[in-house]
Amino acid sequence: MGSLPNILLVTIDQWRADCLGAFGNSLIQTPNLDKLAAEGTLFKAHHTQASPCAPSRACLLTGTYQHTNRVVFNGTPLDADLTNLALEARAGGYDPQLFGHTDTTIDPRTVNAADDPRLSTYEGPLPGFTVALELPEERESWYQWLQEKGYDISDREKFLKPEGKTPIPEGKGQTWPASIFSADETETAFVVEQVIEKIKTLPEPWFLHVSLYRPHPPFHVPAPFNDMYDPEEVPEPLPAGDISHPFLNTLTGLRFLDIPDNPIEVRQTRATYYGMVTEVDNQMGRLLEAISPVEDRTVVAVTSDHGEMLGDHTLFSKMGFHDQAFHIPLIIRSPQINGPKGQVIEEFTENVDIMPTLLDLANLPIPEQCQGRSLTPFLKEGKAPKWRDKTHWEFDYRVFANMIDLPLDECHLVVERTETTKLVKFGEYPAIYFDLENDPNEQNPLTDHPLMEEAIQSLNSWMPPFRKSELVNRLATPDGMITLSDPHSWDS
Repeated sequence: MGSLPNILLVTIDQWRADCLGAFGNSLIQTPNLDKLAAEGTLFKAHHTQASPCAPSRACLLTGTYQHTNRVVFNGTPLDADLTNLALEARAGGYDPQLFGHTDTTIDPRTVNAADDPRLSTYEGPLPGFTVALELPEERESWYQWLQEKGYDISDREKFLKPEGKTPIPEGKGQTWPASIFSADETETAFVVEQVIEKIKTLPEPWFLHVSLYRPHPPFHVPAPFNDMYDPEEVPEPLPAGDISHPFLNTLTGLRFLDIPDNPIEVRQTRATYYGMVTEVDNQMGRLLEAISPVEDRTVVAVTSDHGEMLGDHTLFSKMGFHDQAFHIPLIIRSPQINGPKGQVIEEFTENVDIMPTLLDLANLPIPEQCQGRSLTPFLKEGKAPKWRDKTHWEFDYRVFANMIDLPLDECHLVVERTETTKLVKFGEYPAIYFDLENDPNEQNPLTDHPLMEEAIQSLNSWMPPFRKSELVNRLATPDGMITLSDPHSWDS
């Protein structure tokens, strides 16, 4: 057991890949994560396998694709028959500690009482973790920490939006004013402080999963990060392009976030998001400095659950199939491996690869369940034999079935992406093909192309039938567990 390394797995919520200096973004400031990439390995073509939060984390933490784990939305129960990273680490000698959230709904078949509170939330902890700090979306532990610092927390909403009294200068938008708390009092600062204090007394080898909520909305950030990026300097959002396809037409009509539809507000939101990313990077610097005394025996992996559209294609949030919602960063530093440092891997890697990679680096067995592959060969030699030349992700939209009048099992899409092509296959809608050499920004979705049938056959050969699941249409809600009903009604 003494040979086990420490493991630090950090997920930074809703962080898209191009918002990282090491990725080539010359505007955004992420010096701490850039330094980590220089000391380790940056996987530049890394993708998540599902969205939103609970489906993406189910893939990450079980090493399985959505068509296998069948977690299709926030609140879909995770099948207790599936093992996961925490359970495997525990079986291997660790006491895995969770700081933050994993957005896991418990399998109702393992619960005795129908009114068990765990059946009314999608924000439960993954089985196998010792919960060192629970920070769900309600953020109560953060509010109590702020109260200890002298804040009146009777009106919690004021902490979730920009300060409302500061006049907004010309050229700035509604997310520009700073938050009412300081840069060392953010949710991220709170979590990092708890981790640092825990490490001081934690026996080695330890296993920590630190799940940071930001830069997930709401869009606001304290000074100086709120004014760090000029809205005029952030990249122009991509236009919508052709949205005549029924799925794109429906998606564009859904407003997942309340962002005013005008250029100044969109650009300000992008600038504010950049500031949020830099704020998180600032706190990551604290965390990485805290583990520096043991970094020679500590594996560090930093990734995200999914990206953020940020106004591209006129969309916000992370629904759909566009790269901006599924292309995310991955940085791994493993000092135990005497491989090249600062390398950038161009091959496609996936969040389903993280569980087998961390188990492999700890010399623990990789369950047959895992559908990803260990990235250790890249860490050792910068390459891996017979690696994938395409990547896949899925998005299930059955909770919107009542809006589009489709059978539940038809509300699903799967993407196969190569370096030059992208196929989106739907349950009931026509498939979409993108020629990325001529249309890199996905402005022209094609329903007919000479290579389209070949791509469909390739996708069909990759994807097996859906794993049968009696849980796929169950959903945890504040009123308890409900069952989604075909075609578009909910029965409790």
